[in-house]
Amino acid sequence: MRRHCANPDGPLLAAAALYRAAGRFAYHFARGKLRGDPIYRELLRGGLLQDRPSILDLGCGQGLIAACLLTAADCERRGLWPGAWAAPPRPTSLRGIELRPRAVVRARRALGERFEVQLGDICAADFGRPDAVLILDVMQYLEPDSQRSVLRRAREVLPEHGVILMRVGDAHAGWRFHCTRFADQCVLAMRGQWSFRQHCRSVADWRALLADCGFASEIRPMSAGTPFANVLIVATPRPALNRLPPSPRPAPAPAPHPAAG
Repeated sequence: MRRHCANPDGPLLAAAALYRAAGRFAYHFARGKLRGDPIYRELLRGGLLQDRPSILDLGCGQGLIAACLLTAADCERRGLWPGAWAAPPRPTSLRGIELRPRAVVRARRALGERFEVQLGDICAADFGRPDAVLILDVMQYLEPDSQRSVLRRAREVLPEHGVILMRVGDAHAGWRFHCTRFADQCVLAMRGQWSFRQHCRSVADWRALLADCGFASEIRPMSAGTPFANVLIVATPRPALNRLPPSPRPAPAPAPHPAAG
């Protein structure tokens, strides 16, 4: 009989513990982010990455999603997996693409060879052949043409059973959206990118863009316990649009986009 734990923070704390090897900043950032941001708990609890052997995280930061996935099965064996959650995902391939060198270094120190993290721009890097693509808190930092290009390229490489999990802010959500945008701007300021422009959309516009790129989509709220206007868009390839014309691969943007995590 499997042992289960009622504490939903158990798997998150196990993931954060991996970052002790990467230094104090990496560990405390991971611990705070994993416990305070509802996206990580929901991805594990809801089984959104079950049966996805190959996972690609675009703008992966220091690899927090990968850390959660790498420790999930072990948490179940140790009795740290909440009984009300879906069975833990067991991916066989974890890849990430990240623009910031320091975040890449932290990811490599914490997760080692189990997570293949590439230093590069998601607007130009090779996506490979994943079963799931994660784009969490990244799209608003891309120019509109680059947003479209990234989604079309993802559609080209995903299989019919594939999925995109994309978290974005809803630009029509009133004061909550302003809180979201202010928080993002503070992150940019801390990175010395005061003048960097965000390119936000309403949820309806994000879904229209996904439809134009060959995806059907559904929305899940993803701001529980926060003042933000974030939603998770779960997008799957539409069979009727299997053969989109190949999207041109743009040259790297002149200004780098930041990434979450």
